[in-house]
Amino acid sequence: MTEKRRSLTGTVSVSGVGIHTGAATTATLRPAPSGSGVMFRRVDLPDEPSFPASVDNVLEVDRRTSLGNDQIAIHTVEHVLAAVVAQRIDDLVIDVDGPELPFLDGSADPFFRALQEAGPTEADGQPTYSRVRTPFTFSAGTARYIVAPGDGLRITVTIDWDHPLIGRQSGSFDISAGEFAPSLARSRTFGFASEIEELRSKGLAQGASIETGIVLTDSGLATGELLWPDEFVRHKAVDLLGDLALLNGRFEGEIVAFKPSHRGNVALVQAIRRTAGFKVPPMMGIQEILGAIPHRYPMLLVDRIIEMEQGKRIVGIKNVTANEPFFQGHFPDHPIMPGVLIIEAMGQAGGMLLMGAFDDPQDKVVYFMAIDNVKFRRPVIPGDQIRFELEMLHFRGRNCRMRGIGYVDGERVAEAEMTARVIDR
Repeated sequence: MTEKRRSLTGTVSVSGVGIHTGAATTATLRPAPSGSGVMFRRVDLPDEPSFPASVDNVLEVDRRTSLGNDQIAIHTVEHVLAAVVAQRIDDLVIDVDGPELPFLDGSADPFFRALQEAGPTEADGQPTYSRVRTPFTFSAGTARYIVAPGDGLRITVTIDWDHPLIGRQSGSFDISAGEFAPSLARSRTFGFASEIEELRSKGLAQGASIETGIVLTDSGLATGELLWPDEFVRHKAVDLLGDLALLNGRFEGEIVAFKPSHRGNVALVQAIRRTAGFKVPPMMGIQEILGAIPHRYPMLLVDRIIEMEQGKRIVGIKNVTANEPFFQGHFPDHPIMPGVLIIEAMGQAGGMLLMGAFDDPQDKVVYFMAIDNVKFRRPVIPGDQIRFELEMLHFRGRNCRMRGIGYVDGERVAEAEMTARVIDR
């Protein structure tokens, strides 16, 4: 039986003070149309600007995960997103009337219970899944990760702190609503009393108190008791889970994390996104691509467009098979995709981003005028799938400059900067 997307039946609100900004805010969790994903909205600002819970919108990773853009920000989103992942919610609007999510007791439990109260319900459409095909390792600073294929979602976390109550702790957790509630939801964030003044001098921890999590002295607890002896590693698992929500879909597999951090988690999400296979309908399939650009076999080198932010960014996919015509003459006994065709495929994906800026793309053609800073990092062979990510660096009139990177299984294979011009056919 095919699983359906999930949203909410009703609307529910959670109020409190943000731990870093000290602002009193209310977060309202609302149902959203199928396929819209998880969205944040600043309802206290003119026109109520919104943005998706995506790794592309990460602003800050110092002691919290903050999302937004040049105009707006919402801080400390990881706890509500951990609850969203545990409840397997695909479509949701999170309205916030200030710059930060309420922090409350420093756990994900208030948001988890709020989602339960609002009533998770099935909706039309299929969830977006991402799964890795082969295991890989990843490091970011002192954080290290192993990602492997698997059914469902299982995370194993190890932390190591020079403190008598923490030391080295490890925990493994199968993520589901039934397991999250008793094992992880109530685990609280932790910090050290000796750090408070330094953090406040940096504009952080403005709303911190002994009620907003576990406060540690050099030798023990400043107040209260632990819910579990290993509450520290449990909360690090919650933070990792919340940051995984920035994949824009459900992740299935196993993640082993050693000394994870928000900075490391966000970098991991970027690595997974470039490595994993996504089960999601493309924004543009081959028929739409044929209608957008003039290329045809054997020079049509893009199979799908899976992401596009008009005028800013595009992601295209090229599946490389042994039946490609160029393999017949290009090292036939040792097939390698010609580098010039990798760049051509990258340019075709970028051309569709440029064409989208015009009302009559069927009457336009993109000519590339210059290609700079080209680098080939590793061969592309039959069976590879190239993910091309291009961003617009400059666009004026009919001229633009783009930067593109091609990835295979998360590893860079090629990169280039391109200058192009749109002309009438």
